Amino acid sequence: TYDASIQLPSGWRYGTALRPRREAGDVAEFRTVSLETLVDSPLLAGEFLRIIDLSPGGSPAHFLVIAADSAAALGMSDDHIEQHRQLVREGLALFGGHHYESYRFLLALSDHVAHFGLEHHQSSDNRVPERTILDEEMRRNHAGLLPHEFVHSWNGKYRRPAAIATPDYQEPMKTDLLWTYEGLTSYLGGVLAARSGLRSIEDYRDDLAILAARLDRQPGRLWRPLTDTAVAAQLLYYAPENWRSLRRGTDFYDEGELIWLEADVLIRQRTGGKKSLDDFCRLFFGGPSGPPAVKPYTFDDLSEALDRIAPYDWRAFFNERVNRTGPGAPLGGFEKAGWRLTQADKIPPLLKSREEENKSTDATASLGVLIKDGGLLADVVPGLPADLAGIGPGMKLVAVNGRRYTPKVLRAALRAGANGGETLTLLVENEDYFTSFQVDYKGGERYPTLQRDPARPDILADILKPLATDRR
Repeated sequence: TYDASIQLPSGWRYGTALRPRREAGDVAEFRTVSLETLVDSPLLAGEFLRIIDLSPGGSPAHFLVIAADSAAALGMSDDHIEQHRQLVREGLALFGGHHYESYRFLLALSDHVAHFGLEHHQSSDNRVPERTILDEEMRRNHAGLLPHEFVHSWNGKYRRPAAIATPDYQEPMKTDLLWTYEGLTSYLGGVLAARSGLRSIEDYRDDLAILAARLDRQPGRLWRPLTDTAVAAQLLYYAPENWRSLRRGTDFYDEGELIWLEADVLIRQRTGGKKSLDDFCRLFFGGPSGPPAVKPYTFDDLSEALDRIAPYDWRAFFNERVNRTGPGAPLGGFEKAGWRLTQADKIPPLLKSREEENKSTDATASLGVLIKDGGLLADVVPGLPADLAGIGPGMKLVAVNGRRYTPKVLRAALRAGANGGETLTLLVENEDYFTSFQVDYKGGERYPTLQRDPARPDILADILKPLATDRR
């Protein structure tokens, strides 16, 4: 037996577990109660290690802990370190309170581990290629990783959807609110990256345009609502690239970012600029600072907190965006903020950097194809020129207009075919068969971009202004 009213020491809690018990030859189950430690201690170790103090002054302490494949890879510049210090200041200014005793960004720089980010309450486990700090283009590609995982300490670890805050592994998680858990984190992480200087304002806008254009043209949204991508997350995380545009992927990250951008703009418009999503973050995720804690919430809690910041029918706002099916991504955020999604014939620097690191060619805005290293067609967007010509994912692009395929050859052919130029002929390998496809496309190179709308105020610029007053 135990007394639930007894205050346990910091770092301990009562836990329950199901254990088998044999009675008269039969197996029964009973629930036991034990003391469990609250474990939040991922380990990062390596021969080449560097620890950088990012603390903004006073408490709590913040550190950037880097382990790398080589000593040279640890060479972070003073300016880059200051951007990470500013990230800490901006995060604390955004939320107004913290729920950890200290925080460590664990950063593995290696070509021999999986590359990802994973949130913890008092740290984050971040893994990127070895030369990410040294290479400007790779740094550009991964600039949003640490801000994203830092936000998760508040949104995901401290405030967590009630259906995800399960008491044990016997109760399955229900993930329909991942468009907040991950979508809001994607939005706030992107904003913090720009406010701290880790990502340029131009790259922030390009990233927004790239993800918005991809979501806007995918036919999968005609049958699958955003909420279903959240419910099916455990399946979609490991789904292949093939037919992603028709099936949809883990869109609750990117589309959630668009939805929360629109919510931020709406608050600013409805309050005449006196309130913003920053105020909601301080109300909902801030509060008194202290050690790690979990405070679950529901969809109604979320809507009611937003209503306290700016009265509005937030339930209807979110329900219409996460449960609807039909054409068109939710683009109202940057449109109301003074920007328009359009196309340009020059590849954005951010997209070029991603292509070089991923060894891919993104022609989804023109032909409707995503091409991996060696010419593999990772995905073909239904309804766009390549698909209409009969080309499908899993095939291999061999030649363009009679010349062996390379990204440069393809882009040169796209430019040559612009405005009524030469016809585009693609030689494609499909298993043991080779077929030449005539693709009806003469639009040249096309890449998504955001264009300023002078008829509206630039609210996006206001959103990205730093909050921390002690910026150095």
